[in-house]
Amino acid sequence: MEQDHLDFLFDLLKTPSPSSMEIEIQKKWIRYVKPFAEEIRTDHAGNAIGILNPNADFKILLAGHCDEIALVINRIDEQGYLYFDKMGGINPKAAIGMKVTVLGYGQTITGVIGVNAQHHGGIKNDFSLEDLFIDCGAKSKEEIGRFVQIGDLAVYKHEPEQLMDRYISGRGLDNRTGAFIVAEILRRLAKQKVNVGVYAASTVNEETNMGGAYFAAAGIEPTMAIACDVTFATDYPGVNKNKYGDVRLEKGPVLAKGAPINIKINRLLEQAARSLNMNVQYELTSRNTGTDADKMRYTGKGVPVGLVSLPLRYMHSPVETVSIKDIDEEIDLLVKMIGNLTGNESLNPLDD
Repeated sequence: MEQDHLDFLFDLLKTPSPSSMEIEIQKKWIRYVKPFAEEIRTDHAGNAIGILNPNADFKILLAGHCDEIALVINRIDEQGYLYFDKMGGINPKAAIGMKVTVLGYGQTITGVIGVNAQHHGGIKNDFSLEDLFIDCGAKSKEEIGRFVQIGDLAVYKHEPEQLMDRYISGRGLDNRTGAFIVAEILRRLAKQKVNVGVYAASTVNEETNMGGAYFAAAGIEPTMAIACDVTFATDYPGVNKNKYGDVRLEKGPVLAKGAPINIKINRLLEQAARSLNMNVQYELTSRNTGTDADKMRYTGKGVPVGLVSLPLRYMHSPVETVSIKDIDEEIDLLVKMIGNLTGNESLNPLDD
């Protein structure tokens, strides 16, 4: 990956983008995409969409969500401590002892998630988010109230880093990496002639309700849609591969198989992978995918969907970890597959 593209990815990863508060990251995404997109669209959900060949009848929508999990302030006590609920899939055990950035209405401030000292009995085994609190150093409800109010959001204060120049670790790689990937696919395809309309969407709200994907697909009415998300890597100690499958970093993009997935889209992806001599991995999504693909599928008259995922370790923690090589290969795979499309393909599984 070239350094300027890696810099853009790190800029996205450093930008707080909790679900429902994605405006700043979307503005950065639009600025990056604007020089090579033929058209930029936004919608009332807050999606940002870069388009190539907008007049084509055959349209492919690529969705990578830009929102991250967060904490939402739901109570402020008289001493100035902040209590919170989850905005997305927060793991209470991962939150203990973390620094957070509180995105207050007055200003952004730093806090710490307090934990009872082990000398005083430590944290109880069956604790929940309700037992945790944020200490910003305030002495009273009145003092903290100048900066924070009910409904404000907070994210872990954890900067992205490279590990051994091979991996990236940080918060919210689920799924700012996807927003990056769809932007890079658009950039690469802009350099070649494509026979189909390409709609690269940085979608919002996936971690909470997937409404962004619904708005995007309902507005575009694509011929096909592919969600670019992350999936659970199982290549670290303590994971039961017999139960959760064998998905590894640096072993290639992960294709979903299951009832929601259009089999012909997978065939197109597999054909592209073979031509690139690229390995792909598989995950099972028997009933639903848990990604933007689920909402896109049910828009309009129904949309054939696929899911291409990046293997990710330590899901929904402050130290999510992915491989740069896997990111590059996912981009290569989708650029190749879309470049191969003639615009006359049938995605009906019963058509020969």
